[in-house]
Amino acid sequence: MKTTHRIWVGVSLGACTALLAAGPGWTQAGTNTVTVARYTIDAGTTSGMAAMGAGGGLGAALGALGGRGNQVAHELNLRLGSTRTPTGEAKADHFMPSGARLGTSVPLETPRAVSTPRGEGMPQGQAQMPEGRLLLYWGCGEHAGPGQPVVIDFSKLARGQVPPGLYANFSNLPESWSVNSSNSRTYGEWPNSRDSKRVEANSSLLGAHRIASTYAPEIAFNLAEDFMPALRPATRDMQSGAVGLSWNALEKATGYYAWVIATGGNGGNSRDMVWWASSARQAFGGPMSDWLSPAAARQLVANGTVMPPSQTSCAIPAEVKAAGGPIMMTQLFAYGPQADFSYPERPARAAASWKPEWIARVRYRANAMVMHGMPGMSGSDRGDERAGQSEPAQPALPRCRGGLRGIAERAAGLCQ
Repeated sequence: MKTTHRIWVGVSLGACTALLAAGPGWTQAGTNTVTVARYTIDAGTTSGMAAMGAGGGLGAALGALGGRGNQVAHELNLRLGSTRTPTGEAKADHFMPSGARLGTSVPLETPRAVSTPRGEGMPQGQAQMPEGRLLLYWGCGEHAGPGQPVVIDFSKLARGQVPPGLYANFSNLPESWSVNSSNSRTYGEWPNSRDSKRVEANSSLLGAHRIASTYAPEIAFNLAEDFMPALRPATRDMQSGAVGLSWNALEKATGYYAWVIATGGNGGNSRDMVWWASSARQAFGGPMSDWLSPAAARQLVANGTVMPPSQTSCAIPAEVKAAGGPIMMTQLFAYGPQADFSYPERPARAAASWKPEWIARVRYRANAMVMHGMPGMSGSDRGDERAGQSEPAQPALPRCRGGLRGIAERAAGLCQ
């Protein structure tokens, strides 16, 4: 049974993440060639099964199957991009306030390019076309709306045959820029292979932050906004066959988004995967599993993709449970505020030509995962919160290739 759960969770998480990332529509604004450095902090609060996954990988997430589903943890993603080449070796450190409990500083490592011979690291049987289907549902309601489900054959998907209109266009979201190695002359990130400390549930970001490097001007600012509170979703079976999803309201949330992944309905084909999203329209793909600016969240709430911050419940249609089976992995996201800094400080009425020496952005979110239909994992038993403890990770599968073929390879369990 443990092996079965491992494969099921791995396939579900992988396919969900891959399809979200595979959409062609979320492009970022062009790199600013005048501003020397850009720095981003993505700060998250994770709870339930998601918190254990954040701390110890798939092995820790599987520990949730033993009933330890009320944990809370935090996550940080730090990225520094510069237009300069380093003075000597590329080095960068983020000096943290003591409340972060990460030591004096964490290193931002510059990834080294590694060339991998074609085909190396791929598991045996990689060339075999995966089997099975993906059934897509969307919208809150006790029953699925017209035109559902959209059915996608994995073997066709692996050959690049994508149904028309599958992906929504998210190319014009406000503040959708990001920092990465491809749009920076020199780039550093944390966590990394050198340092990947766990950010504990009692960590705080409040206070002074300073980023010093050999390839960018010193960046310094004070954060007055801390991690968001934890989400506490709960699920329940409804008489109609639907599943009720509810959660606690977060004061500074700018919107909510939920999805369900399930495999193998009652007497159905175990190779089928069911994916439901709370969006009022067919809007798969895009940035909903990422951090969203408040302006982007408002735009997505207005077009029905993201639930408004006033909403605290949603019905998962009965057809989703019938097709996916009694056990459903349910994930909920709450998007939060954003803090912006620059040097010099942005004037109240900045001209379009205004270009600071550096800019920094801090975005917040909360997310939680519950397993409906599994005892102790529906979120209804809200025991004491405690920081998730890392457990030995299961042996990792090779990393999947990008794009649509990667989705099918994940679905076949060949990679992650």
